[in-house]
Amino acid sequence: MKPIEDIIDIRRRLHSHPDVSGCEVYAHNLIVDFLQALHPDELTANVGGYGVVALWKSKISTINSQLSTPKTIAFRADIDALPIGHRCGHDGHTAIMLRFAEIVSQSELKYNVVLIFQPEEETGKGARKIVDSGLLQKYGVCAVFGLHNLPGVAEGTVLLNAGTFAAASMGVIYKLIGRSTHASTPEKGLNPGRAAAAIIERIDGLNNNTDSAQNNILTFKQTTLICCRVGEEAFGTSAGIGEVMFTLRAFTNDSMQELVSAADRIAKQEADRWHLELERQEREPFRATENTPSLVEQLKTVFAPQIEVKTTSQPMRWSEDFAEYLHTFPGAFFGLGSGEKQPELHNPAYVFPDSLIEKGARCFELIMKNIKI
Repeated sequence: MKPIEDIIDIRRRLHSHPDVSGCEVYAHNLIVDFLQALHPDELTANVGGYGVVALWKSKISTINSQLSTPKTIAFRADIDALPIGHRCGHDGHTAIMLRFAEIVSQSELKYNVVLIFQPEEETGKGARKIVDSGLLQKYGVCAVFGLHNLPGVAEGTVLLNAGTFAAASMGVIYKLIGRSTHASTPEKGLNPGRAAAAIIERIDGLNNNTDSAQNNILTFKQTTLICCRVGEEAFGTSAGIGEVMFTLRAFTNDSMQELVSAADRIAKQEADRWHLELERQEREPFRATENTPSLVEQLKTVFAPQIEVKTTSQPMRWSEDFAEYLHTFPGAFFGLGSGEKQPELHNPAYVFPDSLIEKGARCFELIMKNIKI
């Protein structure tokens, strides 16, 4: 294997070339070049845009008397950056997976192993594109695993949740269309301002995110006002168009659907009340990342005693499009502590710790060698 300094250098090169969602050209080409030197049995580039999928086949012809061919497990790393750069650690996740690829290429495999380098995680589109490509189904994937670094948790500690690991979320835009008129005769127009105000107040009332509510993932619901625009800076004109934008969030997919339906109902009621047309748009929908409990239980045994493991009953409030894999395949997503004093994810000061690369690769190696599917 390459010296770890070489993998660190790759991580830093990725950090210096942050490709936002849908534009991961530099990362894609670097990953393909790296993997080609490891000679996987199959290597597919440009999957779902700039995704890369590599397959190593087990050379064991028979696992037991009931199986004539090995099963297949998959591992995923996200490769895109934020508009402010790699401030979520995807450059580190990619480096972890490249290190793991070296391990896979030199291991006697009891399972076929698929490595997924996925684009467009930040916008919630990439995982679904990988799934829709059909490659994972073609390879007969039986389980899929992934990780995300977690600031605020001791470096190298694994955080597990047998249920929802990360919340469902979705941006929603309600456009209110009325009729502008002269500012001196507002009664002759349809100004959406009062409807927008009522929508904001009522949707805010859907929040159920207090400490007591957090203890029950089935009831947690959160609404966050993102933007409100009514009219424009034209003092002779009464506004005729407005927009209200929220991010909606819940800990289960069922609760999320309830929250979305309630918000939509409020917007429709207020639009009708003030005789306005209503247009609705969705942005960056994420399902809840709901783990397969039996696999999470196995991970506790797989990691112990080599890695410190903590379990949590509370999901992360942020969202992860790894949920799309879990909607299709059994699997587990877990956190890997990146340091108790690290700035939070998406903070401009955040930088992935290079010392986590080997630790992350080791987590995947333990899963590959010890998980039972």
